[in-house]
Amino acid sequence: MLNKVHHIAIICSDYDLSKKFYVEILGLQIIREVYREERQSYKLDLAIKGNYVVELFSFPNPPKRVSQPEATGLRHLAFEVDKLETVIDHLALHNIIAEPIRIDEYTGRRFTFISDPDKLPIEFYES
Repeated sequence: MLNKVHHIAIICSDYDLSKKFYVEILGLQIIREVYREERQSYKLDLAIKGNYVVELFSFPNPPKRVSQPEATGLRHLAFEVDKLETVIDHLALHNIIAEPIRIDEYTGRRFTFISDPDKLPIEFYES
């Protein structure tokens, strides 16, 4: 019935800051950027290696995300990477410090977390 996850939608509090984070720091590619005047909202479609994955939205005065303690809803966004150290070093160049590397107890794979500008947890999971 289902084929794949089509995209993940993220509402940000500071559009320019989040756009910079997802495009310039994480390296997602812009597919399309639209400003919707009637909603005072940007919609930015982003891809990884040509695959559409994230919609970044801005809205006037969105409520803050409840994260700590974790609340019902989206827990985190995870990206597969080849080598964690490469990602961690790149993030550090932008003053983003990753949590200590952990090992998935079921798969034996390594992973780490950071937060996006709105404190959405972002996971990097080594393939």
